[in-house]
Amino acid sequence: MNDVLYIGVNDHHLDLFEGQYAVPKGMSYNSYVISDEKIAVMDTVDAHFTSVWLSNLKKALGGRKPDYLVVQHMEPDHSAGIMLFAKEYPEATLVATAQAFGMMKKYFGEDFASRRLVVKEKDSLTLGSRKLVFYSAPMVHWPEVMMSYEESEGILFSADAFGKFGALDENEPWIDEARRYYIGIVGKYGVQVQSILKKLSALEIREICPLHGPVLKEDLSYYLNLYQIWSSYSPEEKGVAIFYTSVYGHTEEASLALEAELKRLGCESVTLYDLARSDLAKAVADAFRYDRIVLATTTYNGDVFPFMSHFIHALTERGFQGRTVALMENGSWAPVAAKRMRALLEGCKNLSFTETVVTIHASLDENSQKAVLQLAKELL
Repeated sequence: MNDVLYIGVNDHHLDLFEGQYAVPKGMSYNSYVISDEKIAVMDTVDAHFTSVWLSNLKKALGGRKPDYLVVQHMEPDHSAGIMLFAKEYPEATLVATAQAFGMMKKYFGEDFASRRLVVKEKDSLTLGSRKLVFYSAPMVHWPEVMMSYEESEGILFSADAFGKFGALDENEPWIDEARRYYIGIVGKYGVQVQSILKKLSALEIREICPLHGPVLKEDLSYYLNLYQIWSSYSPEEKGVAIFYTSVYGHTEEASLALEAELKRLGCESVTLYDLARSDLAKAVADAFRYDRIVLATTTYNGDVFPFMSHFIHALTERGFQGRTVALMENGSWAPVAAKRMRALLEGCKNLSFTETVVTIHASLDENSQKAVLQLAKELL
């Protein structure tokens, strides 16, 4: 028997993860078995797959019984199998933080007081030749989260960190869906991610086993560096992302003209989003990805068009900061969208705004076209 086995599942039925993130290529819920003199099971899976998971577990055990269930994260897509495990293996001990056991009481009406091991920062669990050391990771991205480091092989069981959208039987690059996952779900908690990264920097990590997405085994510095960039709110790439809303096509026309001029002037990385028709999570992720963004929208009811307002709120609640922002507004008789957008961004740190603000009175004219060209030069 291999010492560490994967017993997770793929979910191709889910359309919206956490009720909001589109997952056209499904989702994985990961769980692992560590086999030594004693056996530890690392987390469970979503409620729709607990019977499949239990079957996977029994196959991996090969007739043995587990000694421990380590619960790193209580979100239901990872904890739904706890009661099933507890009933199936009544002699096994549950291992988790004090907060996690408190959450078990709320979810299951049971905190397993007679068969639990409460662990805290740098507590350890010896399984034989293997030893797990636990590291508290509060608000990455729930308060009870911990990670587990297996010392002999340098395996980090990282809870939700380093995860991605997409089932494991889908062949796709890691980075785009990992970025969308991180910015959407963990992005608000950059300070807390920085804290756990500092702890992890002292460890020799040779493998990362997350609760979503593939096991990471090669070039781990690449993944760790991306988490350092994302959690410090630093731009990942130099480029311009243009986000617009348009009612009758005139704001879209201005946005397309800006995109064309940026490319003509040599900007190699320009991306364009119609916020009414784009995946919000991907748009938000790309706002964090690039060092310059453009917000272009219509004035609507004396305010900002709803899709733009929602987008800016999604940025601010995730700690958007440290970027250059350009504003374009449209208004047939009283354009105020630029002023309103700037007000919505007031709480963001270290934003710089371009001097040029493009104002369109209904449709592009000679003056607004010149402003678009000037804005392109200023952005570069």
